[in-house]
Amino acid sequence: MRTFGSPAELAVAVGETLGPGPWHRIEQSRVDAFAEATGDRQWIHTDPERAAGGPFGGTIAHGYLTLSLIPALMRDLYTVQGVRMGVNYGLNKVRFPAPLRTGGAVRASALIAEVEPVPGGGVQLVVTVMIESDGGGKPVCVAETVSRIYPEDDAR
Repeated sequence: MRTFGSPAELAVAVGETLGPGPWHRIEQSRVDAFAEATGDRQWIHTDPERAAGGPFGGTIAHGYLTLSLIPALMRDLYTVQGVRMGVNYGLNKVRFPAPLRTGGAVRASALIAEVEPVPGGGVQLVVTVMIESDGGGKPVCVAETVSRIYPEDDAR
């Protein structure tokens, strides 16, 4: 776990890789809840019996479920003190090179790619996040996230 004293201190870590963090198991119940929330109930995600005979030998997590884990996985890697507000600004690129088998575990590593000042005294942070599974092989998600982080008013 890396602690930065302020949003501005992130600039010293450009080019640095953080992690990997601890493993987090992804159970069928989480996949089912995601399917219900999003309306994506495709059998490769929600029907263990049918999926056992499918291309992955069992159910797999939705790619977007894997992507949605990034905020929680990143909390294992670093924290920034003196923050008034942080917002997701978007994604530059997302890929799902390998499936995440339900019941498997994931963890993240992050490369701090860019830190640039933005109006309002904050910084725009670009991080390349790699999520790997305990099944090995290719990562299950690689995403370039963009966030804006603003210091507490008295930290400007």
